[in-house]
Amino acid sequence: MSESKVDITGNPAPLGLLAFGMTTLLLNFHNAGFYAMDSMILAMGLFYGGLAQIIVGIMEWKKGNTFGLTAFTSYGFFWLSLVGLIILPKMAPGIDAPATQPATAMALYLIVWGVFTLSLFLATLKMNRALQIVFGSLVVLFLFLAIGDATSSIVMKKLAGWVGIFCGCWAMYTGMAQVMNEVHGKTVWPLGNKRR
Repeated sequence: MSESKVDITGNPAPLGLLAFGMTTLLLNFHNAGFYAMDSMILAMGLFYGGLAQIIVGIMEWKKGNTFGLTAFTSYGFFWLSLVGLIILPKMAPGIDAPATQPATAMALYLIVWGVFTLSLFLATLKMNRALQIVFGSLVVLFLFLAIGDATSSIVMKKLAGWVGIFCGCWAMYTGMAQVMNEVHGKTVWPLGNKRR
């Protein structure tokens, strides 16, 4: 007879949500027009939004959480690819930046990520309300960014920035709520858990 092992490892999801939320918040301060794209945003995209989420995704795999594995690893690589789209043209002049390609290039990139996010949002309908809000607002963010790039609309990009600020803040809340609730052993910051 084999003994079943009890999982005593920590929950990696708060780290992933905070990495996603803080990086999204900072990028969307830029999209909303508060400051130009700079190395602070790119560094957050590489290390916290990118590498940290990939590590969290691997930890979620170890815990048997397919949703967490898929979401955190994918968005980690999203951040790495986004930073690559911004800096590769500067490092290798022969590579066109999305801004110099047809208007649909960056829009198509964002639409693909939006469709992926929509599928994850549908999965959150079986999860708590906080995650539904994070993924629902992220779908809207990708949609607005895609429209903004396809039409070169500054207004749409700024509107997307405000949606992104909301999404980033909500992801940060969701991550910290999980930490606070675990530390206190009870619901201190509600997540809107589904009733069984």
